[in-house]
Amino acid sequence: SLLDMILYYESAKHLDISFNANIGISGWQALSHLIQQQSRSLERLDASDMPLLERPARLLSGSLLTSRLSVLHLDNSSLSGTPLFTLGILKMNTTLRELYLANNKLNSFQDSMQLGDLLKFNQNLKCLDISNNLITDSLEEICDGLKAQRSRLQQLVLWGNHLTNHGMFHLAGVLPSIKTLEILNLGNNSLENQGVQTLKEAFISSPSLLQLDLSSTGITCEVVVLAEFIAESRHIQQLDICENLIGTGGLLALSHALKFNRTLVKVELDKKPKEEE
Repeated sequence: SLLDMILYYESAKHLDISFNANIGISGWQALSHLIQQQSRSLERLDASDMPLLERPARLLSGSLLTSRLSVLHLDNSSLSGTPLFTLGILKMNTTLRELYLANNKLNSFQDSMQLGDLLKFNQNLKCLDISNNLITDSLEEICDGLKAQRSRLQQLVLWGNHLTNHGMFHLAGVLPSIKTLEILNLGNNSLENQGVQTLKEAFISSPSLLQLDLSSTGITCEVVVLAEFIAESRHIQQLDICENLIGTGGLLALSHALKFNRTLVKVELDKKPKEEE
């Protein structure tokens, strides 16, 4: 098989087997064996768009414990529930740096708890992408895990998780304590003006935040705090506020705030200002 060939030559650093939904148990067994045998050379694995059910998850988790993978993509792999619980072994992995779990219907109950534990015990992750899931406002467990992140996490992607302003209190409480977080993506969530208001002081107090995505979050010209954040921030370099109802008045306020900022180099806006309904 192809995996046997890769194993024989011991040459693969990046393996992409995504979109092979019919791989079967024997395929997962072969993959797990390859990961174990090529622990020194294989650095990245893409196994997205393949249902990772209970038994395949058990097979994969056994090999992931001792693997030296630094990047793992498991997007759209039906991980919610038992599979994610089984992959909780990743919290003991010391080499993984980037984990991508988008489009897995991860929920606000047991899945959030598993993600919180992962962040709490794995101090080596630099990037966690859980975009397009169903976390909603149950961010407490995830934020508890973030509190334990002392030195590594640089990028957190929460895009499209049905978050609202009600869940931002948890995030606001933990952001200033994450001293390495450089990229935060909150786009495509209904934060609205109140959510940004809740997060303003946390954004300003963050010692490391360089890139912030607030696109399609329902903010309007009334969100004066956004201009205040720009004026007071001493770190932010890139800000995305596309697909919001920020009209001419809001743009004028932002323009004025830019006069007081010395770090911002890129602001992403809609080509034409939108007028509030």
